Amino acid sequence: MQLKHLRTLLSPQDGAAKVTCMAWSQNNAKFAVCTVDRVVLLYDEHGERRDKFSTKPADMKYGRKSYMVKGMAFSPDSTKIAIGQTDNIIYVYKIGEDWGDKKVICNKFIQTSAVTCLQWPAEHIIVFGLAEGKVRLANTKTNKSSTIYGTDSYVVSLTTNCSGKGILSGHADGTIVRYFFDDEGSGESQGKLVNHPCPPYALAWATNSIVAAGCDRRIVAYGKEGHVLQTFDYSRDPQEREFTTAAASPGGQSVVLGSYDRLRVLNWSPRRSIWEEAKPKEIANLYTVTALAWKRDGSRLCAGTLCGGVEQFDCCLRRSIYKNKFELTYVGPSQVIVKNLSSGTRVVLKSHYGYEVEEVKILGKERYLVAHTSDTLLLGDLNTNRLSEVAWQGSGGNEKYFFENENVCMIFNAGELTLVEYGSNDTLGSVRTEFMNPHLISVRINERRQRGIEDNKKLAYLIDIKTIAIVDLIGGYNIGTISHESRVDWLELNETGHKLLFRDRKLRLHLYDIEGCSKTMILNFCSYVQWVPGSDVLVAQNRNSLCVWYNIEAPERVTMSSIRGEVIGLERGGGKTEVMVTEGVTTVAYTLDEGLIEFGTAIDDGNYTRATAFLETLEMTPETEAMWKTLSKLALEARQLHIAERCFSALGHVAKARFLHKTNEIADQVSREYGGEGTDFYQVRARLAMLEKNYKLAEMIFLEQNAVEEAMDMYQELHRWDECIAVAQAKGHPALEKLRRGYYQWLMDTQQEERAGELQESQGDGLAAISLYLKAGLPAKAARLVLTREELLANTELVEHITAALIKGELYERAGDLFEKIRNPQRALECYCKGNAFMKAVELARLAFPVEVVRLEEAWGDHLVQQKQLDAAINHYIEARCSIKAIEAALGARQWKKAIYILDLQDQNTASKYYPRVAQHYASLQEYEIAEELYIKGDRTKDAIDMYTQAGRWEQAHKLAMKCMRPEDVSVLYITQAQEMEKQGKYREAERLYVTVEEPDLAITMFKKHKLYDDMIRLVGKHHPDLLSDTHLHLGKELEAEGRLQEAEYHYLEAQEWKATVNMYRSNGLWEEAYRVAKAHGSTNAHKHVAYLWAKSLGGESAVRLLNKLGLLEAAIDHAADNCSFEFAFELSRLALKHKTPEIHLRYALYLEDEGKFEEAEAEFIRAGKPKEAVLMFVHNQDWEAAQRVAEAHDPDSVTEVLVGQARGALEEKDFQKAEGLLLRAQRPGLALNFYKEAGLWSDALRICKDYVPGQLEALQEEYEREATKKGARGMEGLVEQARQWEQAGEYSRAVDCYLKVRDSGSSSLMEKCWMKAAELAIKFLPPQRSLEVVRAVGPQLTGIRKYSAAAELYLNLDLVKEAIDAFIEGEEWNKAKRVAKELDPRYEDYVDEHYKEFLKNQGKVDSLVGVDVVAALDLYVEQGQWDKCIETATKQNYKILHKYVALYATHLIREGDCGQALALYVQHGAPANPQNFNIYKRIFTDMVSSPGTNSAEAYHNWADLRDVLFNLCENLVKSSEANSPAHEEFETMLLIAHYYATRSAAQSVKQLETVAAQLSVSLLRHTQLLPADKAFYEAGIATKAVGWENMAFIFLNRFLDLTDAIEEGTLDALDHCDFQDTDIPFEVPLPAKQHVPEAQREEVRDWVLTVSMDQRLEQVLPRDERGAYEASLVAASTGVRALPCLITGYPILRNKIEFKRPGKAANKDNWNKFLMAIKTSHSPVCQDVLKFISQWCGGLPSTSFSFQ
Repeated sequence: MQLKHLRTLLSPQDGAAKVTCMAWSQNNAKFAVCTVDRVVLLYDEHGERRDKFSTKPADMKYGRKSYMVKGMAFSPDSTKIAIGQTDNIIYVYKIGEDWGDKKVICNKFIQTSAVTCLQWPAEHIIVFGLAEGKVRLANTKTNKSSTIYGTDSYVVSLTTNCSGKGILSGHADGTIVRYFFDDEGSGESQGKLVNHPCPPYALAWATNSIVAAGCDRRIVAYGKEGHVLQTFDYSRDPQEREFTTAAASPGGQSVVLGSYDRLRVLNWSPRRSIWEEAKPKEIANLYTVTALAWKRDGSRLCAGTLCGGVEQFDCCLRRSIYKNKFELTYVGPSQVIVKNLSSGTRVVLKSHYGYEVEEVKILGKERYLVAHTSDTLLLGDLNTNRLSEVAWQGSGGNEKYFFENENVCMIFNAGELTLVEYGSNDTLGSVRTEFMNPHLISVRINERRQRGIEDNKKLAYLIDIKTIAIVDLIGGYNIGTISHESRVDWLELNETGHKLLFRDRKLRLHLYDIEGCSKTMILNFCSYVQWVPGSDVLVAQNRNSLCVWYNIEAPERVTMSSIRGEVIGLERGGGKTEVMVTEGVTTVAYTLDEGLIEFGTAIDDGNYTRATAFLETLEMTPETEAMWKTLSKLALEARQLHIAERCFSALGHVAKARFLHKTNEIADQVSREYGGEGTDFYQVRARLAMLEKNYKLAEMIFLEQNAVEEAMDMYQELHRWDECIAVAQAKGHPALEKLRRGYYQWLMDTQQEERAGELQESQGDGLAAISLYLKAGLPAKAARLVLTREELLANTELVEHITAALIKGELYERAGDLFEKIRNPQRALECYCKGNAFMKAVELARLAFPVEVVRLEEAWGDHLVQQKQLDAAINHYIEARCSIKAIEAALGARQWKKAIYILDLQDQNTASKYYPRVAQHYASLQEYEIAEELYIKGDRTKDAIDMYTQAGRWEQAHKLAMKCMRPEDVSVLYITQAQEMEKQGKYREAERLYVTVEEPDLAITMFKKHKLYDDMIRLVGKHHPDLLSDTHLHLGKELEAEGRLQEAEYHYLEAQEWKATVNMYRSNGLWEEAYRVAKAHGSTNAHKHVAYLWAKSLGGESAVRLLNKLGLLEAAIDHAADNCSFEFAFELSRLALKHKTPEIHLRYALYLEDEGKFEEAEAEFIRAGKPKEAVLMFVHNQDWEAAQRVAEAHDPDSVTEVLVGQARGALEEKDFQKAEGLLLRAQRPGLALNFYKEAGLWSDALRICKDYVPGQLEALQEEYEREATKKGARGMEGLVEQARQWEQAGEYSRAVDCYLKVRDSGSSSLMEKCWMKAAELAIKFLPPQRSLEVVRAVGPQLTGIRKYSAAAELYLNLDLVKEAIDAFIEGEEWNKAKRVAKELDPRYEDYVDEHYKEFLKNQGKVDSLVGVDVVAALDLYVEQGQWDKCIETATKQNYKILHKYVALYATHLIREGDCGQALALYVQHGAPANPQNFNIYKRIFTDMVSSPGTNSAEAYHNWADLRDVLFNLCENLVKSSEANSPAHEEFETMLLIAHYYATRSAAQSVKQLETVAAQLSVSLLRHTQLLPADKAFYEAGIATKAVGWENMAFIFLNRFLDLTDAIEEGTLDALDHCDFQDTDIPFEVPLPAKQHVPEAQREEVRDWVLTVSMDQRLEQVLPRDERGAYEASLVAASTGVRALPCLITGYPILRNKIEFKRPGKAANKDNWNKFLMAIKTSHSPVCQDVLKFISQWCGGLPSTSFSFQ
């Protein structure tokens, strides 16, 4: 917390004028200061002085200055001030609520010693301390004071806790005593708590501890039981003086202590649980602080000083403005002041538990406060200032608050609804519900007071969408649950919580009586409903009717009036209630009958007299009648009998009115005689019970008073003889017998023979009773009596008489019972049958006539059917084995499962006609699977298909149809249906149908036709993902052409062609769009490039403005320079970025330099301020003169570099003298010195050094000598000599070093000799480690001079086997290497072999390598290009190796363009089904079909080879894992094509087969996705033209010409496919990369086509066959049925089919016979070969009519 000085309320004086005490009122509106003059000054909350009054002494005789004011406090209601004085008195002044009110002393309390301090913690209770050590209590209500506790020590300080329920007193001996009025459940102790080291003048009771301080300059914080928590010691601080006063913040989170010139602030840290000292507030010349007072809301602190000054400080942790409407001031961690900036009203939000307030929100139309602490939730109503704090565990801020109810806040969190009543610190209730809509929750809290009910709090909410629960929130129990049949969408309790209204989704309004648990539907089509406030009147709207229930107890009584609009609300006030209705644009008010509403309120308030008076003013209407009824009922319940009588009179209930009139007379008489109301008199109570028809209660009341006669009279008057006799019998009345006789006589007189008979029966006279029963025509009762008495059964005549009466009365069942009882089963059975008592009949028949049981069961069933009890009849028919009737009954009773069960037991013929009826039922229930099964059982599959079709379940229909219809019929059915759907615009349904029969292309075409591009794209993506990008691109182009650029953009971007989008927008001048697309979708710098082009198109100032807007000006200038657009760059920089101009000059100069324009470049470099670059340019081009000129003119520092560069050039030309001169001019003698040293011209170097660098002369001399040593007479010989001397001297190590230094490139023998000597000496005389190092050093040197054997021997001396082997290998002495490995270390044998193989490979000695490593040898053959040898060698290896190298050779041949040779290779070696070979086979096929000169008889053998290889491959694929894969299918297609080509070549060799050749050329057109389309159409056109089919020839050659044009343009987009609609010739074919037909032949075709089209004699239509389809098309467009192709011609086989053993292979009989005939007549070997292949391919020929030669 921070203290910020706000203002000075009272200016200090020059001398001591101590402020003795200060106090803030509880309502924060007033602040009182008592000065040294004993005057109380009153200030308002803003610090303005508003009033003052003087205090008075206890006795005026001692004078006005005889006392001091030591304590002052405001009362809790802020209207009084208590003043404690040192003249042993306390005065209580009433100051009033307003400023300027008269000040009156209302209490005074005289004491025995001086009052030292004072507090007013609670209403009527003032606590004060005395100088004699007592702490006392003054009660302002009784005007008496009493001692709370006494000590012997002066009371120096007194304080209360935050709640005011406890007090602390500090005493002069350091004692601190605690006392509680109420410990609030804390369990803290009372009495002496602490002994402080000094008098605790500064004492404060904070939330978590007690803070005390005094003259020892120490602040001590004590725990709740007095232990020391913390000490702040300032005793060593020379600036600090004693602490005089202390105050705790109202929230108890901060304490301020006053001393000299300083206020110290302690803040409680909840997280660390310690006091933390804030920065003290130091004010020079403040002097000692004598009094502190903290405003109750915690926002202000006032300090009074020794000099009489009062300073006001703002206390605030932080302050914030909420939505510019509220100011939130955090005066402590747990206290926030919320101030409305517009109205100035303030609310103090405080956590009672001391938790830190984390966040404050103001919600619900800025009326309600919501704040969180770590463990609680704070809620408040700003209007009513009601605040609540409830325990609340944080849930991540996911709570939702609803403030629709003014009394309660509804909080939803994680499926739980919690209710908090404003002003209560406990949750009202909590329930589980998922429905958060306030319209689905109703809370009523004490909204209307009712008689005898103190608290009424109820909640209604939804448990699930159809179940409402009603809860009593006081008891926390469920008082009602309503299960409804449909979803509830609105509910509300009435204000008393006795009725619940709810509406369901069908707009039906229901009323639920909570006490009676009854539900009533009161309105249909309810669009508005509301309770009228303050009453139980209900208003609702039904269409154009306004419905009002003035008496909700009679929901059937409704007042309806016609309205023309919609009800929008209710308004009640000013003695009237209005329903607001919007009629068009105006709002009309319909006034309700306030009187009727008033009646309801009077009833609720129990004021029946007022209700009666009101009803008497009304005319009698159905509503008024209902109200009279309600009032009568309530008046009776309340025993207000005169009102009840008036009600019944009004209602016209004369009998009840008269009865009550007499009752009232009795009551009035009793009242007059005995006093009281008279309604408690027994006769009155009994009559009221009679009125309610509760005669037993009336009897009980009479008998309680022993008024037996009155009770009997009551019953006799009512003709209730039985009860009358019972009373007489119970009380032993003497008139009992008389009564009985009288009763019997009365029954006989009134012809009640039945009742008389019952009376005789009860008295034991059976015969008399039977006689009476028969007389009364009740033979059944007579029979019952006979059956119970054996003696009567024996009377045969009597029994006969009764049975005759029973049969006459058609009481056959009872007659049967009687016959059975007298053992006459035959008659009994007849009676039972007549009376339809079949159960008894069957039971009797089972015992007496078993044969009759089956007949009876059937009859029973028939009877039940007549009675419409079909359900019950089924089992009886089953028992009677009448299956058909059982089935009919089950169907009639809609017992479908039972019917199925029975049907399943019947034979097929019987059951089949019933199954469809059951199936129709299940179809109507949409249980299609069961219906389908039943239709199938009933052999009505077609009906099942129709059912699915009608239900739109095409997949199931298709599945079923496939089982029982031909696939082509199914396809035709579906496609026809889809076309219908398409015509109706039901495209989605049509799509489903097309897809179901695997014709997605038709759906795609449909969507394209109707321009439903999104659906088209979706289908292409699903069924042709490879074409998706192309489709997007195609659509983009189409839309662009149509000018629909936005849509075109979408498709271009989907095709990832952002450049096309940008270009489209550019070409349309939409630069902004182009820029947007480039930025969003282009590469990193694309948008910059577009911006640059845009700017360039604008030019000048416009370009600059644009680029500045885009923030790309600098980047654009750089881009222009990068693209050599220097003029544009200069223009931009000139207009906007002048500082960039030098940089552009520099880049222009570099460009000119690259272009070789050196003079222009020089000028630009100088303009760019970079002359050095110009110098370097000329130096680079060795134009020394120009370089020197520029350097001297513009960059003198570069002159030296020019001279050095020139010198280097001279040195390269060996012109040392010129170079020396230049370097000396450049003052670089050191460089000259180095150049001479490098050239070995030591004399010149020494000369230069001597002349120019004398300091380096000595070092140079030494270097020269070292060099001379290396090369002079003391050269190698000197070294050898030296080594020998060392050796002789026994210095072997040095000798070895010397020998090793010998390097003489001229004499290898000398080097070998010296090195071997070194090794020998090392081995003999040096330690092993050293000798090893020497040998390892010498070995490589020996191998380096090709002395391999010597090196190896040396290594073997030290057992270095590997190194020895490596030496032999390096010397290519393989035998020696192998021998060493074998004898010394066999591990290295493989190592040697590996190196040997490598050697042979590298040497190309393949023949030798074959014996060692075949694969390596084969690889070597491949490298050397010896393919024949490679294949020959591979042939001797396994199949896998052979085909690896065959594939490699084939690849090589294909690259060389020799695909024929590659084909021959596979003809020779077979074609394995290796996936890695597939591309080779495809390439051979592609090259073959594309090669020229293959359309002839001579090409047969090439085609036959291709065909045989592909056949071999397909046979291998069938056996491999690739069987039936897409690749397999592709090769099968290629095989078919190769077969057609081979057969065509064969047919071309025989004259009579030229039509077959033409047909084959035409058939090949359906495979143009694999063939070059132009070549195929050319060959088909030429062939058809040759045989005179000119129509076809014209169409094919026309297509050929279109294709040649498309090849020239590089796109097939312009092709028109209309000639080939409804054929199987594909539209989407690969664009041939080149022309396959020479120019001359193309020109010939062009001329012929032109001639024919000019003649117009040909019809441009392809010939059609009997299907109405193109004759060469395998698929009939109208039906979608696919025919098999003929093996001879490729044409579809429509009839006369010859089938082969292999499925799917067939031929047209005519074509087949024609082919056989041609072979017989021509003996063509190629045709015979074709036949032979067909035999192989198709598993034999169809007949043996032809044999191969």
